[in-house]
Amino acid sequence: MLFNLLVPLADEYIVFNLFRYLTFRTGGAIMTALLVSFLFGPAIINWLKSAQNGNTPVREDVPEGHLKKVGTPTMGGFLILLAISISTLLWADLRNGYVWVVLLVTIGFGAVGFADDYLKLTGHRWKGLPGRLKLVLEILIAAVAAYWVMTITPAPLADGLVIPFFKNVLINLGWFFIPFAIFVMVGASNAVNLTDGLDGLAIVPVMIAAACFGFIAYLVGNSVYSGYLQLHYVVGVGELSVFCGALVGASLGFLWYNAPPAMVFMGDTGSLSVGGALGAISVVTKHEVVLAIIGGLFVLETVSVIVQVVSFKLTGKRVFAMAPLHHHFEKKGWAEPTIVIRFWVIASILALIGMSTLKLR
Repeated sequence: MLFNLLVPLADEYIVFNLFRYLTFRTGGAIMTALLVSFLFGPAIINWLKSAQNGNTPVREDVPEGHLKKVGTPTMGGFLILLAISISTLLWADLRNGYVWVVLLVTIGFGAVGFADDYLKLTGHRWKGLPGRLKLVLEILIAAVAAYWVMTITPAPLADGLVIPFFKNVLINLGWFFIPFAIFVMVGASNAVNLTDGLDGLAIVPVMIAAACFGFIAYLVGNSVYSGYLQLHYVVGVGELSVFCGALVGASLGFLWYNAPPAMVFMGDTGSLSVGGALGAISVVTKHEVVLAIIGGLFVLETVSVIVQVVSFKLTGKRVFAMAPLHHHFEKKGWAEPTIVIRFWVIASILALIGMSTLKLR
């Protein structure tokens, strides 16, 4: 909004030239999202406490130590959504279609998560939305976003798959691009959801991934830098660095309240929305494969669940003491802060490996 309002006045007021620069607006987005989190966080947490009346349910299939968390309010992802939305709308170029695609996925997935959390906490349905219904809604939202991306992205990138390490490889997926993009967005969303099981565990890897993709979007959207690094240049995608900045600021602000011991949980409202956002950004920037590396922690958590289920169904035996993976280490006697910090370290290492693919072409 500020870009659209103030840049036309730059010829008269030179200070407004600042709003032309993505770096300046990305920094503004980070600080705005952080400020929104600090201003509205306490009020939202108090509202959630009163609305939930201390009846936050704890799943039965978690370690016994989680019983002490009963009463901690959830749906804190609403604060993340609020901070991202306000910050993005304030600092991004609202004529950019990619910004609206990513916002659609973020808010759409967040709405699905909110409905799920609401049903659980009000007692209307203890298990929330039926799993199949959630999946169908996510697929529909992702399908609209995928088709939208195809219509606004120039050929041949519109339906292309870029392979890291190979500078000239672009696989033409045709209409198969839509189911592929759906898989990426829905998969990323649910992978973050599975990871969100300990205080602060998911939000820091999300913040790390958002920072990485903010940098990737900036490079891919700049003809000079993308040419130097031999990346596929996507016109206009640099604007997503502002959205990524908003996500970094919102994540950092939420961590203030979610750090152990958590004052609030993000719930499906937050985990589905931020995971979907990362998936959508990777699709738009043509770095879907790189997301699997940078977000490798989310992949590991998801694979642990798949391995556990398949092993039990085929052999009757469990590979892990409990899945997802973080619960396995809880069962092994690791303290919760130890698991969380070590997983943050793993996420940081994987992010560095993912970022190295930008140069290895």
